[in-house]
Amino acid sequence: MNPALTRSFLISRRRLQIFCLSLVAIGVPWARAQTTNLQFDPAHSTVKFTLGDVLHTVHGSFQIRRGTIQFDPSLGHIAGEIVIDARSGVSGNGMRDRKMHKEVLESERYPEILFRPDRIEGTVMAQGKSSVRVHGMFTLHGTEHEILVPTDVEIAPDHWTAMAHFTIPYARWGLKNPSTLFLRVNDSVEIDVAASGNLNGHASRDANQ
Repeated sequence: MNPALTRSFLISRRRLQIFCLSLVAIGVPWARAQTTNLQFDPAHSTVKFTLGDVLHTVHGSFQIRRGTIQFDPSLGHIAGEIVIDARSGVSGNGMRDRKMHKEVLESERYPEILFRPDRIEGTVMAQGKSSVRVHGMFTLHGTEHEILVPTDVEIAPDHWTAMAHFTIPYARWGLKNPSTLFLRVNDSVEIDVAASGNLNGHASRDANQ
């Protein structure tokens, strides 16, 4: 073999070995990336809403139908879907609820409210409490809207909990404001989510009790 070619081959192989050893030493991010799977437990998750008017404040709730989130704490990647049952909304007043479902949400036509996260701002600790902001698309009344949700998360070895608060400007998003001549309500509604579930395929805590 040509001595010059042999020397060049040996130098290239040595450089490749050094490069590989360097990657092992510093840890390549995609080699270390670990996806965390959060499964929602609908029985222990709630979505509450607060709507103010000139006389008093209306409180109500919706049920989470299902939800699964996958994210990589080291890279901030997140995906998945949270599905809220639009037809489950109640406020404690039958007449008001019928108006909400028929005239505002049109929940028979749009039975699901969705949130699909796509980015995390901040760092979610592998264990313990974290405060982050979750960016994603919120689908209400059949239309997607971009939102950023402040969220407090606590991760344990086999389960997780999360609290989130945000505002939905429903009137600006094209939904009807149910105000009447004698009753005026706000154009936006406050949302509070308290969710929990199992982590990475662990069985729910109730199933183990």
